[in-house]
Amino acid sequence: MKKLILILFVLVGTIQFTTAQSGSGYGIKGGLNYGSNGDLISNTGDIIAHPDKNLGFNLGVFAKFGSWIYFKPELLYTNTSSEYSNVNSGDSKFKIQKIDLPANVGIRLIGPLSIFAGPSFQYTLSSKLNGQKADDIYDDITTGYNIGLAFSLRRFAIDLRYEGAFSANQNNFLNNNGVILVVDSRPEQLILNLSIRI
Repeated sequence: MKKLILILFVLVGTIQFTTAQSGSGYGIKGGLNYGSNGDLISNTGDIIAHPDKNLGFNLGVFAKFGSWIYFKPELLYTNTSSEYSNVNSGDSKFKIQKIDLPANVGIRLIGPLSIFAGPSFQYTLSSKLNGQKADDIYDDITTGYNIGLAFSLRRFAIDLRYEGAFSANQNNFLNNNGVILVVDSRPEQLILNLSIRI
């Protein structure tokens, strides 16, 4: 009987320890983005080059409301880049800086593990191809989506998510030869984040 009570106390203590970040709160977060932007396309519709996948980063803040079912809005500064290799036009580098506002709803599955999904709003701060600013961006504000898994441990949480786009967001650049180059700035990417509740 004593062993059963001891096992029960250890089990309850472990669950309490690992799910301490499951309640409401706010904090800071940051992490890495892995993905690429769209193809480099000429104004005639020809694909000049496909992008190489690169690492980017994000930093920001979050708030969390709820426990078993929760709402977690985030405000993130994100920086990503894509490289394009082409025999005819040489190498090109596309860089984008943006503000992301994911608004996810999550469900705690078991213990510290939860799943989440929701829309992600993006505002473009800067869009450059080889250091040249975009002449025209189709939309400054676009909407995509997130879906992912989160693991919470006391004040800390790690989440891995996939971010996709509902539609393309064309960025137009005029090169030295008078050709308009187009890049989609709404990437599909994997994002790994660490968050700390304060």
